[in-house]
Amino acid sequence: MAEPTQVPESYYSDLKSLQAIDFTLVELTLYLDTHPNDLDALKQFNSTAKKSAELREGFEARYGPLRQFGHSLSAYPWQWKDTPWPWQV
Repeated sequence: MAEPTQVPESYYSDLKSLQAIDFTLVELTLYLDTHPNDLDALKQFNSTAKKSAELREGFEARYGPLRQFGHSLSAYPWQWKDTPWPWQV
């Protein structure tokens, strides 16, 4: 396995922001599973999902792919060989 490369401090704060918004999506999903007719919660879920996609797109543009199996695009050359991977930080 390749040695992890140094990442800028912004990597960590950007990753933390993405993790926080995704945690919010998990909580909203659980709530909506038991309250499917709560329109306000559904609006909040949809808004949060859009924000998550925006944050993820920005993160991947700056630091490389986060997800595999076609969920994240890769620039040339193939970026998955580069470290650190998200689970290494």
